[in-house]
Amino acid sequence: MASLSKISITRPVLAAVMSVLILLLGIVGYFFLGTREYPVVDSPVVTITTVYPGASADVIASQVTKPLEEAIAEANGIRTIKSVSREQVSVISVEFNLNTDLEAAASDVRDKVSKSRMQLPTDIEPPVVEKSGPSEALVFLIVQSKTKSLEDITDFVNTNIKERLQSIPGVRLVNVYVGRKRSMRLRMDPVKMSAYGLTPADIQQALQRENVELPSGRIEGQNAEVSLRTKGRLVTEEDFNNMIISQKNGAMIRFKDIGTAVMSSKNERTSMITFSGPTANFSVGTNVSPQRGANSLAIVDEFNKRFEEIKKTAPKDYEITLGKDFTEPVRNSLEEVEESLFLAFMLVSLIIFIFLRDWRSTIIPLVAIPVSIISAFFIMYVANYSINVLTLLGLVLAIGLVVDDAIVVLENIYSKVEAGMTPEEAAIKGSDEIFFAVISTTITLATVFLPILFLGGVTGQLFREFAVVVSGSVMVSAFVALTLSPMMSAYLLKAHTGHNWLYRKTEPYFIAFNNAYERSLNAFLRVRWVAFILLAASFGLTFCLLPKLPSELAPLEDRSSIGIAVIAPEGTSFESMEASMKEIGQYIKDSIPDHKDDITYAVTAGALGDLEQPVNSGFHWIFLEKPEHRKSKLTQAQVYDKLVAASGRFRNVLFIPIQFPTISTGDNTQPVQYVVQAPGLKELTDLMPKLMEEVYKSKKLVFSDPDFKINRPEVGISIDRDRAAQLGISTEEIGRTLQLALSGRRYGYFIYNDRQYEVIGQLDRKDRSAPTDLRSLNIKTPKGEMVSLDNLVQLKDAISPSAIYRYDQAYSATISATPAPGVSLGEAIKEMDQITKKVLPKDFRTSLAGQSRDYAEGSSSLMYAFLFAIVLIYLVLAAQFESLRDPFIILLTVPMALAGALMSLWFTAQTVNIFSQIGIIMLIGLITKNGILIVEFANHTKQEGASPLEAARASAVSRFRPILMTTLAMILGTLPIALSLGASSGSRKSLGIVVVGGLVFAGILTLYVIPAVYSYFSAHKKPAAHARKTNESIAAV
Repeated sequence: MASLSKISITRPVLAAVMSVLILLLGIVGYFFLGTREYPVVDSPVVTITTVYPGASADVIASQVTKPLEEAIAEANGIRTIKSVSREQVSVISVEFNLNTDLEAAASDVRDKVSKSRMQLPTDIEPPVVEKSGPSEALVFLIVQSKTKSLEDITDFVNTNIKERLQSIPGVRLVNVYVGRKRSMRLRMDPVKMSAYGLTPADIQQALQRENVELPSGRIEGQNAEVSLRTKGRLVTEEDFNNMIISQKNGAMIRFKDIGTAVMSSKNERTSMITFSGPTANFSVGTNVSPQRGANSLAIVDEFNKRFEEIKKTAPKDYEITLGKDFTEPVRNSLEEVEESLFLAFMLVSLIIFIFLRDWRSTIIPLVAIPVSIISAFFIMYVANYSINVLTLLGLVLAIGLVVDDAIVVLENIYSKVEAGMTPEEAAIKGSDEIFFAVISTTITLATVFLPILFLGGVTGQLFREFAVVVSGSVMVSAFVALTLSPMMSAYLLKAHTGHNWLYRKTEPYFIAFNNAYERSLNAFLRVRWVAFILLAASFGLTFCLLPKLPSELAPLEDRSSIGIAVIAPEGTSFESMEASMKEIGQYIKDSIPDHKDDITYAVTAGALGDLEQPVNSGFHWIFLEKPEHRKSKLTQAQVYDKLVAASGRFRNVLFIPIQFPTISTGDNTQPVQYVVQAPGLKELTDLMPKLMEEVYKSKKLVFSDPDFKINRPEVGISIDRDRAAQLGISTEEIGRTLQLALSGRRYGYFIYNDRQYEVIGQLDRKDRSAPTDLRSLNIKTPKGEMVSLDNLVQLKDAISPSAIYRYDQAYSATISATPAPGVSLGEAIKEMDQITKKVLPKDFRTSLAGQSRDYAEGSSSLMYAFLFAIVLIYLVLAAQFESLRDPFIILLTVPMALAGALMSLWFTAQTVNIFSQIGIIMLIGLITKNGILIVEFANHTKQEGASPLEAARASAVSRFRPILMTTLAMILGTLPIALSLGASSGSRKSLGIVVVGGLVFAGILTLYVIPAVYSYFSAHKKPAAHARKTNESIAAV
């Protein structure tokens, strides 16, 4: 049966058509691929929000959150359940495993929530189940006005901007950020209400009675029919002020007699300030978030078109600016990788030409590059992948790999042409001889990536596409090397009649270099026991350097943006918090160089959507000029250090600078996220002060801050049940009166400009500014008498948690922190482990969240992947070589590569992260290729009667030039990544450094160590059965 190479040589059109077909499929696949920065790494999340008006955090936790968690926990595929119970609201976030279908998960959660309704309080609002997509915004839009109120700006954004952006394909959410939604506020005077014998419940009932609009039937005439509608809706402030509450002694009591109706905002305790020019302006922001897996760049391209249309049609009262395009670093990264792709191609082409010095010979392996690389786009399309930094990075690395097989095939054919064979004979014989080595190296390299396909978590999701792209390209290159390359060699190479001028001038140097290697190898083989010392040294270096290298999830990149979380003590008023935010914003404007005008935001986070939130926290975004446009030449990291140094100047608040992670998984908080889980709320409350005392002492952690804090001022209200019962007043009536008077509860709705808004009832601010103001509030007995609440309740000052957190159905506290300067994330997590081991009782548990969890999962899973790859390669090589010794010899290249990789990280001050770890796994396949070539050819030589030492020497010398050529091709193909200087190159740079460093160090040692070890461990005679089997397999193909 004719071999695949022989068929391609005898049928050149078929060989060409097969490669052209592969090219066409790749080109077609390319145009159907989406573009994003990284593969989808955010887990599917379903959020359940439940509002219980007037309820405290502990009531919410025990009566709402806990029963819902118990029901939801029965859903399939859950990774974690997190919840926070605040005053009036419960928010439960259910994170599912990465491969879980979000629609099915949301449906499952809805079913569980519906079944649990009977266990929940009857007066809660229906739980809202929502699917959550990626939390990161793609663009941030700012709307300001010097003449309009925040309520008007918010209405304009909702009506004219949000609806137009929401229809962009791939958009999940257009969030109106820190807007003030319009509402009608009924501000009640408790003294006047008491004088008229009214309570807040009377006001609510009057509104429900008077603010209605009902269809009233129709009039049916002989020739016409007219429908009737009773117009009872209240619309304006005047309508609400004139609303009739009751009648007394024939006189009508209107709302204006006991209070004031004012058109205001639903949440008056939130603001965003844009520091622009000489003044700071209140603003409303809008950000656009993508659906899971959506094409982010396509969304922003469409957004830019609609943004220009919105600006043209907007009234002159509104100033609309693009605050930040968060996809700029994405575009920069993709451009940088594309440049690396082109540069790698040029360098690889150059190294091939330098070695071959003939355009005919050079073009043969170079053709393998476009065919193999472009074919990857079809593989990506079939697998539903995207064009992103990692898939392009895989293509850059693949450039140095895909030419390897073609080079090895060409070199073997070329040597036979040099020996006097015709090009066609040389092509057939040379490709057949090299078939086993090509298949072995290809399978080995593909096997390296097999464990990555089974990795879970963020690491698996990130690098699965990278692994498929590289291994797919390499497998296609093997096919091209055994089909197109032999065919082109047969028809492009000329019979040996002499060499060109360049070859004749340079060949003496190549021969001298080859002879120098042969002499050095002979010298080394005379003291071949040194090989074991070198191997031992490699192992020693590896185990010595690994614990000393800092470790993290991924290196930070200069994305021209820094966040500042601002946290004030519990009980801080909204006005005080807003003043602190303005002070910090002014400092940033005056002291931070290269921050963009119009793009420094201060947010007082009194609202999250429609849910009331604490007013003691805020956030600043600082958006810097692009690195190349910064006059100060400061990097983002240096600006961050400047902010860290300034954090102590703001004594009234905790000032926490944050650099956003390179790989966002939906958590942009501090890097260290350490969760403490307690058996009960009391145990957690008692332990946290002692634990935080130890955390604050640590010099490896800065900006430590627990989310669970027992420092919120609270007034406890105790009801005199006996006295209330004597007057015929129930506990429920007292609680309802307090709720309607103080909590800002919704009384109803009204229509304004064709949109529905809430009517909110509450005592006026001056009548609820101190606990003693409760004395002026009255409640009505069944006899209609007014009784002061002061006679029925007792007030007692207390301290309570502002929020109660649970993690995987256990009461929890999450400690957030940043590693101190010079401390890695791995060291910071170990520090927390040591502290908790010292402080926590045995019935407490700990977990990691956010970046810390991703780091821990990635590190452990990559270690298993590394070991799994070693085992798989050994088994594959054992099957291919029909030997247990040869794979062992080949795998001795790995410790040398590891030592070289870690030394390169040490000398370049890089970290051990998921990128460098993937580079190390990739190194296994790259460096073993050299070992395979030496061992496989040594086996052939030994079958002809040579001793193991002679076979090893002859094989290493004969394979020296192709090994050198392929190794240099891989090094130069990876060099553009290792030398990347762009602002967004920090993460992938470590991968390039590992590959280049490992190949240089191990590439040199392999040429000496492997022949020496082979001469010791290889059997003196190969089994005849194996020799026949190898020859038969070559002939069969």
